[in-house]
Amino acid sequence: MSTTQKHRIYRAKSLNFAIYLAAFFQVTNLQAAQVQITAQPIEKYQGQAIGGKVGDLIWRGGLDLEGPELFGGISGLTFLENNNWIMISDRGQFFSGQLLYENGSPAEMINTQIAPIRNSSGNPLPYNYSRDAEGLETVYRNSRPVAVRVSFENLTRVADFSISNSRPVGAAKEVPIPHWLSDVRTNQSIESVCVAPTASPIAGSTLLITEKFLNDEGNHSGWLVGKRDRGDISLSRQRGFSPTDCAFLPDGDLLVLERGTGFFTFTMQVRKIAANDVSPGANMVGEVILEGSGSDIDNMEALAIRTAGDGSTRMVIMSDDNFNDWERTLLLEFELPE
Repeated sequence: MSTTQKHRIYRAKSLNFAIYLAAFFQVTNLQAAQVQITAQPIEKYQGQAIGGKVGDLIWRGGLDLEGPELFGGISGLTFLENNNWIMISDRGQFFSGQLLYENGSPAEMINTQIAPIRNSSGNPLPYNYSRDAEGLETVYRNSRPVAVRVSFENLTRVADFSISNSRPVGAAKEVPIPHWLSDVRTNQSIESVCVAPTASPIAGSTLLITEKFLNDEGNHSGWLVGKRDRGDISLSRQRGFSPTDCAFLPDGDLLVLERGTGFFTFTMQVRKIAANDVSPGANMVGEVILEGSGSDIDNMEALAIRTAGDGSTRMVIMSDDNFNDWERTLLLEFELPE
């Protein structure tokens, strides 16, 4: 190889490295920025119009969301006051904003902001394996939201982030979890995180559920993080489904969102588990209260609970489009019976 050829190869490698550094610098130094989200109303679910019954639930409408290139991969959702919300993506980004309603149905996303999820040093997460955020929940003190709790896969961990003006801010604050759980370095570890409300027998405890890390009985392994209620817990495995998120109802009952795949389509179900069945050492089973498949749904990964203006309890589920053109970012809302 001639000296000229060597110089050309060296310059090409240097250019590629420079391009990589520029992209790396752009991602890891991203500051909070406003983004525009468009919302197309979804009026029917399983053929039911808004206000119609889907099992024991009432269909309250949905949105098909689109945004800039960085918007997508939604894997967690939580609500604050005044229908303010926070989402996480599995590429290490926070989204936050407000959801507007018309006649009790989701209508529009406004004031949407994107910001990087940061590590304990306050720097944006630098590597893909550290950015895989999957679970999200609000932490309350004295009935006020003070932080969001986030679970991560691959580099498995749980961390809190402060809330300011309904936005997540600042450096990660580690939440201790057992070594057997942090040592699960796959993208099927902690998929779900939720915090028990005051009405729950395990009030204040954090429930973690793994996606496909099974215990000796073949059920989904979990862990309760709490001062009084602490230890192993599991979710009964249902053939063809894996848990993707969880959320407690105000009365302490637990909802678990599960995803499956059918013939060229996704499937999903939501299980309801009685409050007294969520305790250390338990294997949670519950009952299915919602099912979905085909064009009604997509890759459903996020579950959140909010209280509507009329006092009703609403369940909101969202899909992860995996940044693919053939998948959608859907938001679907259902009213639970009193």
